[in-house]
Amino acid sequence: MPKVFYTQPDGTVVAVEGSVGDSVMATAVRNGVAGVVGQCGGSLSCATCHVYLDERHADEFGEVGEDEDEMLDCTASDREHSSRLSCQLLIGEGEVHVTVPPEQL
Repeated sequence: MPKVFYTQPDGTVVAVEGSVGDSVMATAVRNGVAGVVGQCGGSLSCATCHVYLDERHADEFGEVGEDEDEMLDCTASDREHSSRLSCQLLIGEGEVHVTVPPEQL
């Protein structure tokens, strides 16, 4: 079973078992991972599931789409080159590492 590792702003790492095809956001919300709000439920309309994707996974996910790019301009924490909306990151067979930003709202 794949795992998602969420590094919290204080450096604590929360590891959660995920399911192939589920989003990193849905996995976080379902398991009560702090800092991933997912207010819109994954409909790409709120940016409250903003995460920083670990560079080792950059090639595993598609490019940032136009809608995601627009929403990333609305994040509460600074946007970085590795910023992604976790509702757009679908879990595959391997593990995924993300860092949760200090603010979502």
